Amino acid sequence: MSNNGTWMIAGLGNPGTDYLKSRHNIGFNVVDYLADDLNIVSAKSKMTASISNTVWEGHKLFLVKPLGYMNRSGSVLNEVARYFQIDTSHLIVVHDDVDIEMGRIRIKQKGGHGGHNGIRSVIESLKSETFIRIRIGIGRPFLQKTMINHVLGNFHDDEKPQINTVIETASRSIKTILLKGLSQAMNQFNNKQIF
Repeated sequence: MSNNGTWMIAGLGNPGTDYLKSRHNIGFNVVDYLADDLNIVSAKSKMTASISNTVWEGHKLFLVKPLGYMNRSGSVLNEVARYFQIDTSHLIVVHDDVDIEMGRIRIKQKGGHGGHNGIRSVIESLKSETFIRIRIGIGRPFLQKTMINHVLGNFHDDEKPQINTVIETASRSIKTILLKGLSQAMNQFNNKQIF
């Protein structure tokens, strides 16, 4: 469907100020960081998404944040992909993952949703599992804290410098995929302790 140089980089999260700094919104944070890093100055709201675009190293990039809730992300990404004719193999989805400890990221292509409602929505809407995921570890809750409170809660003050390093590393991993390919990025970033 797409030409080789066109990619969509989508961060998953929930809209609104209540969720702005939550663990569940780490995908949004990575897309925002990457946009700043690539000097993209403005994003437009279109198709229930915030969309910015640029050309970088010969690749046409669409940076996308779905503006509906997390569990409806898939229909938004499907609509954007169809509109800009982006193949699912050129879709990179960045999201939080409780099964990975904080301080690690894991890049993979294909696979199930692992209980993540945003990824479940993307798989169901695209009718495909063949997109790249950058899974960012947020760990599991301690003690009696419920999972929902954990993922929707904010990072603690002592975690913020660490999570900033993780966001920068995830952004770098996206650039590595684009420049050197998926295998190289997986070898370089998967399961490495970032801090």
